[in-house]
Amino acid sequence: MPMKRIRKTPDTRWPHAALKQVFHEPSRMAIATALCARDQGLAFGELKRQCGLTDGNLNRHLLTLQNAAAVRLTKRQEGARAVTVIHMTQTGREQFLQYLKALEDILKLTAKELAAEESIAKSGELWNLSTLAP
Repeated sequence: MPMKRIRKTPDTRWPHAALKQVFHEPSRMAIATALCARDQGLAFGELKRQCGLTDGNLNRHLLTLQNAAAVRLTKRQEGARAVTVIHMTQTGREQFLQYLKALEDILKLTAKELAAEESIAKSGELWNLSTLAP
């Protein structure tokens, strides 16, 4: 009998609970980063080059982002061929900024905790070295 996977709900007291899975994957983060400052969007080929993805990989990630209402695709004619242009939606931009804020909070918290540990280690309190002195 296969074991059931139990998915736990993240503890919302910690900033990592605010991380949006849709952006946390490196390729989707690259896509969102490339699109967030471009109101006119990017052509599929240009986005593919900037992110270093294949056609299939980019399509798969765009579908995930579309399902999250983070991007929209439009078509335009360039001569005889149609060009797909990808735009970040306002909702997508807001979600991505929330994601970046959560990531920043995590980094600040981690840096603070590491600095505290380093301070304790330098003082000798981490190992309670003061009790070893004659």
